[in-house]
Amino acid sequence: MSSENIKQGNPLAEEKIGRLIARFAVPAIISMLVSSLYNIVDQIFIGQGVGILGNAATNIAFPVSIICTATALLLGIGSASNYNLEAGAGRNDRAAEIAGNGLAMLVICGVVIGAVVLIFLNPLLHLFGVTKEILSYAQDYTGITAIGIPFLILTTGGNHLIRADRSPTYSMTCMLTGAILNTILDPLFIFVCHWGIKGAAAATVIGQVVSGLMVIYYFSKKRKMDLKRSMFVPKAGYLKMIVSLGMASCINQIAMAIVQITMNNTLRYYGAQSMYGSEIPLACVGVISKVNMVFMAIAIGIAQGCQPIWGFNYGAHNYDRVREAYKKAFAICIVLGVVFFGCFQLFPRQIVSIFGSGSEAYFHFAERYFRIFMFVTFLNGIQPMSSAFFTSIGKSKLGIVVSMTRQIIFLLPLILIFPLFMGIDGVMYAGPIADGAAALVAIIFAEREMKALQQGNVVLE
Repeated sequence: MSSENIKQGNPLAEEKIGRLIARFAVPAIISMLVSSLYNIVDQIFIGQGVGILGNAATNIAFPVSIICTATALLLGIGSASNYNLEAGAGRNDRAAEIAGNGLAMLVICGVVIGAVVLIFLNPLLHLFGVTKEILSYAQDYTGITAIGIPFLILTTGGNHLIRADRSPTYSMTCMLTGAILNTILDPLFIFVCHWGIKGAAAATVIGQVVSGLMVIYYFSKKRKMDLKRSMFVPKAGYLKMIVSLGMASCINQIAMAIVQITMNNTLRYYGAQSMYGSEIPLACVGVISKVNMVFMAIAIGIAQGCQPIWGFNYGAHNYDRVREAYKKAFAICIVLGVVFFGCFQLFPRQIVSIFGSGSEAYFHFAERYFRIFMFVTFLNGIQPMSSAFFTSIGKSKLGIVVSMTRQIIFLLPLILIFPLFMGIDGVMYAGPIADGAAALVAIIFAEREMKALQQGNVVLE
């Protein structure tokens, strides 16, 4: 670690690891939870006010949200990881250049994706597995929420840079403000104004716009980094660096979208051949995927909170602090995983009931899916946390490999193969097998890296 960093008294270099994780991870966790609440709150109020078809419609629209998140993480995490590494090495001007390029691309990509969704709305919904009964609801919801996409991407990606700029509390406030607005406006628009699913979509957009404006205000008035106007002009060299370190998180999200689309179509096809029909599985899986987002939001929030710690200390060659931070994050993810595993196994009906009522067949399918598909929840935080770790220390290729394990390498083939022999039950049993295999791969790679750090045998990509 350079003496310059020590003199500056940078807490990332000097403060106790446990305290640092709490300081950075708690706001990151809250931000991620709040982000997931947009979808969860919509799901709850739509389920109560619109019904099972409304819940199914939000599940059909979910890939759009995942694609937006993928873009935001590609640019946000890529920028923040590079920023932390460069700042840790004392190259502050270069770090600021990267941050400016990342912010500019977040705005550009947000506008482009929003326009594409609006122009190709119907073809996209059919690709995502919509049925005739769900189509009108999905059109209304997705068409309106597409307006908020530029603000969603800017907020999600920009908050990574705000945390890298040592303002985790402001980052949390951005997300929290938008989510509170969404939570207040959802019941107002659905039950008081009687706008139905359109009301839920409008509430979401308003919350996203407010959060996005807060991000713009931060980088205009409150930032610590020395940003100049020229830094907002994208440069190929910096974009390559950003994409390199952001690709792992992006691929993980894209993989989730591919799996979600494949699963929707699988559930629609095999559901029609089962006692449940197509709509019940689509609605149930939509609800359960949103609930699982709560746990994953916490796990990813822990990883995001640790990224400045990992990246800065790795760049400063303080490998003992890197190892300590990873081990503590690993232990936290395991403990939280056990807690959520217990909830998913013991209270599936109660959890599903929050999102509205349904037939006995609806609850029967939901309970079975919850207990079987989420059976390895206690290990599910390890893979995303480890992928973020490798990205933070500049090992983008390894981060990409780890990020692809669950969704692409294991889960996608299984949800295509298992239903051929087991019908719709095959989708359920694919989940825990993929989860366990992905966790094992992540542990093997992480253990190897811990030994290398301990021995000082560090190999850069």
